[in-house]
Amino acid sequence: MSFILDRNDDVLLVDVEGQLVVTNRQEFKQAVLDAVEQGARTVVVDFTRSGYIDSSGLGALVSLSKRVRDAGGDLRLAGLNDDLRTLFELTRLDQLFPLYATRADALAAR
Repeated sequence: MSFILDRNDDVLLVDVEGQLVVTNRQEFKQAVLDAVEQGARTVVVDFTRSGYIDSSGLGALVSLSKRVRDAGGDLRLAGLNDDLRTLFELTRLDQLFPLYATRADALAAR
């Protein structure tokens, strides 16, 4: 997995490419936390180029959500394919995370 961070003022866009799994979740989590500590408050994670998240990746997202909220921010997910959307619905994590079809939709929700 690779990810690209793009920060503009208090908005952090994270493009995830590949799988968010046990081997890379900590690097992903730390990069987002670093940006939040530097003032990012709206975090949009775009999964358009990702097709798989394992349980440790879900755990990292849950943990990040709490940390972002504690900092007065909001973590939003965008671009989930049908399988990922179903995963979030089955685990009821769609109740925790706002899910958006596109990055633009997630940003417009500000």
